[in-house]
Amino acid sequence: MKYNVAVIGAGIAGQQAAVDIANQGYKVVLIEKEVSIGGKMITLSKVFPTMDCCSCIATPKMSEAAKHPDIDLFTFTVVNKIEELKPGFTIKATKKAKFVIEKDCIGCNRCADVCPIDYPDEIWEHGLGVKKAIQVPFDNAMPQCAVLDPDYCTFCGACAKVCPTDCIDYTQEDEEIVLEADSIVLTTGYEHTPIENKKEYHGEEYKNVLSGLQMERLLAPHGPYGHVLRPTDGKEPWSVAYVQCAGSRDESVGVPYCSRVCCMYAVKQTMLLAGKLPLADVTVFYMDIRAFGKGYEEFYQEAKIMGINFIKAKVAKIKELPNGNLMVRYEKMEEGGGVDEMEMEMVVLSLGMMPGTEVNRMLDIDVDEYGFVETPKANIDPTVTSMEGVYVAGAASNPKDIVDAIAEASATAMKVGLYLSSLYTKGHATEAKVKEEI
Repeated sequence: MKYNVAVIGAGIAGQQAAVDIANQGYKVVLIEKEVSIGGKMITLSKVFPTMDCCSCIATPKMSEAAKHPDIDLFTFTVVNKIEELKPGFTIKATKKAKFVIEKDCIGCNRCADVCPIDYPDEIWEHGLGVKKAIQVPFDNAMPQCAVLDPDYCTFCGACAKVCPTDCIDYTQEDEEIVLEADSIVLTTGYEHTPIENKKEYHGEEYKNVLSGLQMERLLAPHGPYGHVLRPTDGKEPWSVAYVQCAGSRDESVGVPYCSRVCCMYAVKQTMLLAGKLPLADVTVFYMDIRAFGKGYEEFYQEAKIMGINFIKAKVAKIKELPNGNLMVRYEKMEEGGGVDEMEMEMVVLSLGMMPGTEVNRMLDIDVDEYGFVETPKANIDPTVTSMEGVYVAGAASNPKDIVDAIAEASATAMKVGLYLSSLYTKGHATEAKVKEEI
């Protein structure tokens, strides 16, 4: 299978890059390791600073990428190795078994209705919700195809009996695939720093200490509870604290850099909380508020006007009380300093961003000391990498917000178009579709 461009990672940056490249007339393969495209953005409630609905923005883009005639989509596919051909690349990947014949599945989800097994959904609900052993991942997933998890399935046969297209295949195995492309776009995204990194916050132990993405799911209208509730007892929290820099700007956990988006997603969430829980006290413990983008400072000031309490302080530790509440101990950086404590019903840790994939394990490309893709011309062309024909966009090269990721993806698409035009003019065209005018 030969393509002009392979885009690795189908978050918002990958989708934007793939669509923009395909709209230039090139054949694109979009590869995603999860069972649906969409990345982190599709799990969010709203975007800052406009407070637009994330699903309203992301779903049309997902549909466009999945149904574009010049984009082939490979989901649940892990890239193992990318070899340089000069020019071009060979991509060796593993397409994981879904135990469902994808072309026959109509996404009716009848299999999930009869499946007797429930288990925690760690991918889309971040452990707060449950999923069936076989189901369509979520309502607006792309592709709309059910996936069976053999680690939890009892192979009782109930799903196969009700499937109207007889697409359940319990014997399906992983498939090794080989693709060729003339150019590579890396949009492998990010992961949050592990919540257990800061042992003194007990994020892995205390159920009422949540990550930012978990709070996003509680705030989302399609979230696991349908409302903001404490995981331990299902009650509305009357006080919520945000701990900033809980995974960034901290040499003790190996992440000394600023992750850029943590301040703004915390401000956004506090404003959403104020709307959903108007009587709740919401406090943000911060070292610095870095509102760097257009309209971000005004967004932050609006949160203060709404009554959100911002305390310039460094949180030392969090201790769980017998009633499930949390005692937050912190050192004030203003008002003469000193140590103080505050009892809260829920705490949200603003975790940092780290590379989503160890890119240099699958491709011989330069990365920085933290694992982000190195961009040698960052000041004048942040899409170029150390390898000819390989480009990068989004959080694969450094932490960035959705706006910057989308803009950079479009810039990358234009750069790829220029590279391919030059390549094919020199007579290096492949069997894949190319522009008619070349």
